[in-house]
Amino acid sequence: MDQLPCFYAPDTAAHDPQFWMLRGVPMRNKESAERAERLLAGVAAAGLTVGDPPVTDRAAMHAIHTPRYLRFLQTAWQEWQTAPGAGPEVVANLHPQKATQTYPSGITGRAGWHMADTGCPLGRDTHAAALRGVDTALAATDAVMRGARAAYALCRPPGHHADADTAAGHCFLNNSAIAAQALLSRHDRVAVLDIDVHHGNGTQDIFYDRADVLTVSVHADPNAFYPFFLGHAHETGRGAGEGFNLNLPLPPGTGDASWLQAIDRALQRIRDFAPGALVLALGLDAHENDPFKGLRVTTPAFGNAARMIRALNLPTVIVQEGGYLSEDLTLNIASHLRGWIGTP
Repeated sequence: MDQLPCFYAPDTAAHDPQFWMLRGVPMRNKESAERAERLLAGVAAAGLTVGDPPVTDRAAMHAIHTPRYLRFLQTAWQEWQTAPGAGPEVVANLHPQKATQTYPSGITGRAGWHMADTGCPLGRDTHAAALRGVDTALAATDAVMRGARAAYALCRPPGHHADADTAAGHCFLNNSAIAAQALLSRHDRVAVLDIDVHHGNGTQDIFYDRADVLTVSVHADPNAFYPFFLGHAHETGRGAGEGFNLNLPLPPGTGDASWLQAIDRALQRIRDFAPGALVLALGLDAHENDPFKGLRVTTPAFGNAARMIRALNLPTVIVQEGGYLSEDLTLNIASHLRGWIGTP
């Protein structure tokens, strides 16, 4: 039986965001710390153990994100607390059109600049947790570069909606993109396969002009589903990156057969690209009982997807993205990891 190194930073549990708004209704944020508890139970059910990742130099993070955005994440919560009447979390209430507007100096304006939606409230422990999420992804990356066939990073908060300069959709630092960047120190070409129910818009944006990283995403059609503005089939890359982005949007309610067919198509594109390594942005929110209800994938399909991806025979960094609270979350990660290690 193959083993799979797994990593999780327990201190990320301190990040437990509260605020979210859906269609004008404030409610509890979906990216709760309990997610990690259920995912860890699934790792254990698959017969695997987790290691606490070491703190790294995070050089790949600095190659992915802008200096001013990293400064914002580091200082925003403290500055927010000095504003009159500020709440316990940084939540933007305005969102500029960046291409035509000026970067502001005040914390309210910078929050709007760097936060795309209300799904990413920034609390006292958010920055520290996001950094540890990066460490988690890089620990798995290091394990793969040292010879592991694959390694799993249970990252919280997730990352694939964050672009170089912006937090969005529960995400602050793009763990999958950072892992891909780190792998480029060893390989000329790297692929990112995102199977979260939501399109990995931040990852696409980061690599959209580049030919050294192929980005492929299988997700619910964004025409009427988050992130709405990116993830459409006509988005194929720009400039040097033309042809190195593939989006495979699926109709709402798509089930196992069509989802796995789309993954098969994604894998064929990755084979054609012939990368030296793969980053799998693993979302479990395509499941039929996930609160977001975008697709209707069953638990066994996550194991089938793992076996299909494993057959690429590429060194693979598995980075946890979405997958929200349901009774099936533990079962779904266990199914997927068993697919990697070859147990039923």
